[in-house]
Amino acid sequence: MGMWIGRNRKARVTYGFDEIALVPGRVTINPNEVDITCRLARKEMEPLVLKIPILASAMDGVVDVRFAIAMSKLGGLAVLNLEGVQTRYKNPQEVLEKIVDADKAEITALLQRIYQEPVQEDLIAARVRQIKDSSALAAVSSIPQRAAEFGKIAEEAGADVFVVQSTVSTVRHISSEYKSLDLEKFCREMRIPVIVGNTVGYDVTFEIMQCGPAAVLVGVGPGAACTSRGVLGLGVPQVTATVDCAAARDAYFKKTSRYVPIITDGGMSRGGDVCKALACGADAVMVGSAFARAQEAPGCGYHWGMATPHANLPRGTRIKVGATGSLKQILFGPAEVDDGSQNLVGAITTCMGNVGARSIAEFQQTEIIIAPSIRTEGKLFQTVQSVGMGTS
Repeated sequence: MGMWIGRNRKARVTYGFDEIALVPGRVTINPNEVDITCRLARKEMEPLVLKIPILASAMDGVVDVRFAIAMSKLGGLAVLNLEGVQTRYKNPQEVLEKIVDADKAEITALLQRIYQEPVQEDLIAARVRQIKDSSALAAVSSIPQRAAEFGKIAEEAGADVFVVQSTVSTVRHISSEYKSLDLEKFCREMRIPVIVGNTVGYDVTFEIMQCGPAAVLVGVGPGAACTSRGVLGLGVPQVTATVDCAAARDAYFKKTSRYVPIITDGGMSRGGDVCKALACGADAVMVGSAFARAQEAPGCGYHWGMATPHANLPRGTRIKVGATGSLKQILFGPAEVDDGSQNLVGAITTCMGNVGARSIAEFQQTEIIIAPSIRTEGKLFQTVQSVGMGTS
């Protein structure tokens, strides 16, 4: 498989969301009658059921306590970054205002200084309790190096889900300078579901699933504010990454009878992208930039990635996305913009109805075609006038 890129070297052809399309089905279904729920397995308990298969990314411009509560009330799950401003500062609003007001030329240096402040363990517990006091689901994240430490604090405070997230996650991380996280032990000892990411390949996804996580995040570098693909040259387009990781999930289920959902993370700004991710095999999606546009988002229309403030090699940037509507509008409408960035749930259910899928599992069987002209065919006037599908 693949094509020659030079003497003795082949490369695979891979695909992103703009290069494929979903084929309408032979049967259509009322969108109001499809099931879009997502389930995360819990130990000795009934599964955690999300009414909508959408998670909000653990980014400081997207998720704070207020946003997490609102997202939970609407049926989704927002992940709070335990290494962000919410746990480094007692009054994060002052810090967020500095980030929003900073000049483009100084933003990276400012973020580096802001994120040098140490994480305060008491704030980890406090933020989790603030979310739980509103009877909302609390999901939190950290990098692998801090997971063992922060995981127990969050769990004791009442967190519902813990996410171990890094640019690239593997089971076999080699280092002589520090102790690597024993992923299997961590998943076994945590009483709450553990989501692990990120990955893009079949073999590594299968190995991660053998460690016992509740779900696996898929995606390296596709996020709107992420620059890893430019800085490091790493990444696999999300369609191919999702399909490969879904194949690993299915193979693991066939071998063990344990189903581990995969969550496509990043690269989706419109409803059509979300639909394509689910049809390619994702059980849910994790979205950042679309939610950064919510009026409830703490970034006030700005968005920056988790690796943006890295002290030595920043792999992100601050982007302006604007505040276009409420979180409820972005999830459920009514849409007041024409670019597909609002009413994401409506897009999912309508697409499922048009392909004849009654559940996410059936949606994953949708016929997919390679269609690089799908976004431009017949859209000349939209492109010239920068409206609808002609917006970047």
